[in-house]
Amino acid sequence: QVQLVESGGGLVQPGGSLRLSCTASGLNFNYYTIGWFRQAPGKEREAVSQIRSGDNSPHYVDSVKGRFTISRDNAKSTAYLQMNSLKFEDTAVYYCAAVFGGTGIYKDYEYNYWGQGTQVTVSS
Repeated sequence: QVQLVESGGGLVQPGGSLRLSCTASGLNFNYYTIGWFRQAPGKEREAVSQIRSGDNSPHYVDSVKGRFTISRDNAKSTAYLQMNSLKFEDTAVYYCAAVFGGTGIYKDYEYNYWGQGTQVTVSS
């Protein structure tokens, strides 16, 4: 049974930092591209970042470029999202997802497995 478990969310002030973790089990993590998505209340789910299997090539949505960094540790079956300079508009539930393969930029409907989400709240 495949499971993705996110952790690291919380309450942070604007300008602060958080690091989200996504730990996978039940799959060969090395062969999966990992994506981070977020959904704010009343808004559609948005792709934030992905890191490809194989070459670990990262991709970011424009709104987080220069502030967020995605990484992975295949030995630990864990992906990370380091979030710096957080803004009010980063407030959302953050989800990680996994899709088999490592080519291109994947849409949310292409992902095979999803975590339960972790809340990130940016507030003063």
